[in-house]
Amino acid sequence: MAGSSVRLPQGPLAAMADSDPLAHVWTLLESVTDPEIPVVSLREMGVLRAITQSAAGLQITITPTYSGCPAMDQMEDDIRLALQQAGLQGEVITRLAPAWSSDWITDTARDKLRAYGIAPPQGRHCSAAAATPPAQVVQLAPRRAAPPALVPCPQCGSEDTTETSHFGSTACKALYRCLACREPFDYFKPY
Repeated sequence: MAGSSVRLPQGPLAAMADSDPLAHVWTLLESVTDPEIPVVSLREMGVLRAITQSAAGLQITITPTYSGCPAMDQMEDDIRLALQQAGLQGEVITRLAPAWSSDWITDTARDKLRAYGIAPPQGRHCSAAAATPPAQVVQLAPRRAAPPALVPCPQCGSEDTTETSHFGSTACKALYRCLACREPFDYFKPY
């Protein structure tokens, strides 16, 4: 497998082809869930970005939802453990560029977030600049996006909701409250 590589395009992740020599590694790592949201895998969240095999060995590339994510060490440990339990070894590489985008969350993960009580990001937010190769310097606007006009409640579906704090249980989520059912909920912020 020397030199073989699987890299995901920007945007929601597509299923890997059965003919891919590293497809079994992708399948194996499908069991590694986000430590803060255990109902979704790192792959579904778009955090798991690439798996490559070269003469140096297996390399797993991950991109945090934001650069200060406190769960990154746990994600790396969980990936290494999954590989070890399958008799594999690999290096986990954290890549910050291009920056993670909530556009990389799969539709399946969005459904799982909603069922878990977290409102998924609304709309798409990647700009053309996000796809620019790292060799070019691009001036981007500040990352914080204005909250969407409507964030449906994951409990009752009402759009009569309000943001109560821009920071929820983690920095990548905001705290909202539904004015219909009166329940608080996290909203995964779009980036």
